Amino acid sequence: MTSELSRQDAVREAAASGIPSAIADLGGLVRIPSVAFPGFDPAEVERSAEAVAALVRETGLFESVEIRTAGIPGTGEQGNPAVLATRAARNGRPTILLYAHHDVQPVGDEALWESAPFEPTVRGGRLYGRGAADDKAGIMAHIAALRALKEAVGEDFDLGVALFFEGEEEAGSRSFAQFLTDNADALRADVIVVADSGNWDDKTPALTVSLRGNTRFTMRVRTLEHASHSGMFGGAVPDAMMATVKLLSTLWDEDGAVAVAGLTERDAETPPYSEETLRDEAGLPDGVSPVGRGTILSRIWNKPSITVTGIDAPSVVNASNTLSPEVSVVISARIAPGQTARDAYTAIEEHLRAHAPFGAQLEFSDHDFGDAFLVDTSGWAVEAAREALHEGYGVESVDIGVGGSIPFIADLVREFPSAQILVTGVEDPHAKAHSPNESLHLETFRNAVLSEALLLEKLDARTPDA
Repeated sequence: MTSELSRQDAVREAAASGIPSAIADLGGLVRIPSVAFPGFDPAEVERSAEAVAALVRETGLFESVEIRTAGIPGTGEQGNPAVLATRAARNGRPTILLYAHHDVQPVGDEALWESAPFEPTVRGGRLYGRGAADDKAGIMAHIAALRALKEAVGEDFDLGVALFFEGEEEAGSRSFAQFLTDNADALRADVIVVADSGNWDDKTPALTVSLRGNTRFTMRVRTLEHASHSGMFGGAVPDAMMATVKLLSTLWDEDGAVAVAGLTERDAETPPYSEETLRDEAGLPDGVSPVGRGTILSRIWNKPSITVTGIDAPSVVNASNTLSPEVSVVISARIAPGQTARDAYTAIEEHLRAHAPFGAQLEFSDHDFGDAFLVDTSGWAVEAAREALHEGYGVESVDIGVGGSIPFIADLVREFPSAQILVTGVEDPHAKAHSPNESLHLETFRNAVLSEALLLEKLDARTPDA
């Protein structure tokens, strides 16, 4: 027992002493605008991968550190660069796979940022910058935890470790499944930690045990062979914008709940969560009411949602007295656990075709699917993770659902069916991931690093027959 306690105390000291360098290294990663979307400079994603690989090599813990890509099925193209590192287990100890991603979302309207999006800036106990939370902080939490374990117990520990730092998660992980297949032997593990989720609040850690699925697609609505004068034909000829607005409005009922037959809900209890908290965390102004029915968290975790995320139509500055012949929209739907993304998409497409007004012609393209996920919480790794989170944060962890999606987890389950999957993260509800002024709560980061370092120590001390 004394030896165990001394190891844990050493891990605590090492994790705490390593935080300043971890934050500095995180700032270096944030400075790289590694947006993997089409139209952005792919050299920056490559530069990001090189920077991450250098940090991994500097740990001195891995037998192999490489930057690899995989093909995107059906396209003949290669995916974006990922960092893959491996260290073999010894003496019957388990292997843990640590996942995060080094690509980031576009910044959007830079005028909405209070500081430059790719210049890491600390204010009010938070580190601001694109990727500071999602998900370069996940990468640095993994690296900092490994540094702490090495300093505390020595570099000859027995735990097997694999690192997979992806370079295209925000752009859809199009080569993810192929990457798993190509590198299955290197990535195979007993435990997989996906550090790409969040926590209950900035003081309370969480394990994510349910994730909604998603489907995303483009719909083109066409009502005319060519544009026509709105004064000459308006009132008799349906323009595509009117048809699109009327059609989209059928996706929701008067309460704002999804009104598509065939989309399912999950029946599961949710913890208390007030409308006041929702307003604070989501930025919902006074006078604007929430939508949907049921408890707030059931709407976010266990029910479907549909959002129009983009539209191609004449802009305000280019508006003219013209009937638009066609309009295209991007529709993103979140799918309740228990229903496949493809089944949900079929229900949505059938609904849209059945409700197309005035015989409007619909075309669907650019489909993307990701299935929902429910974590098996009965394994020994979940118990170890809860213990480590409790010890690292000083409060009991909470099991949470997440309204967002991590579609590639289904690929992990398919490729490694015996692995125990833990979905963790460094974000708090005010991180504003994907939004202007994204930030990382630094105290949460410190606690996350300590928790993961303690988890690694527990796994390294796990006897083969445990």
